[in-house]
Amino acid sequence: QVQLVESGGGLVQAGGSLRLSCVASGSIFSFNEMGWYRQVLGEQRELVARILTGGVEDYAGSVKGRFAISRDNAKNTVYLQMNSLKPEDTGVYYCYVLIWGRLYWGQGTQVTVSS
Repeated sequence: QVQLVESGGGLVQAGGSLRLSCVASGSIFSFNEMGWYRQVLGEQRELVARILTGGVEDYAGSVKGRFAISRDNAKNTVYLQMNSLKPEDTGVYYCYVLIWGRLYWGQGTQVTVSS
């Protein structure tokens, strides 16, 4: 059984930084895609960043240059370093892992950026 647990969300002022962590348990391999989505109430979940097979990083245009995704395969953990945060980055951030075509999600962590 695959489980994902996020942490690191909170309230921060615009221009500040946060680091999200997501620890995965279960049959996770280094080639499994992992990443982060975020969702604002009433809107669709949107991709923020992901690490593809082979370690290729992919970012939404709105966060490119401000966010950095990384992964520690030994710890089955993926991180999202968020810098220069803006109020529009506010939302619930969900970690995911893609295993044999199936998505597994964490419970989400709230990030609130005040102006």
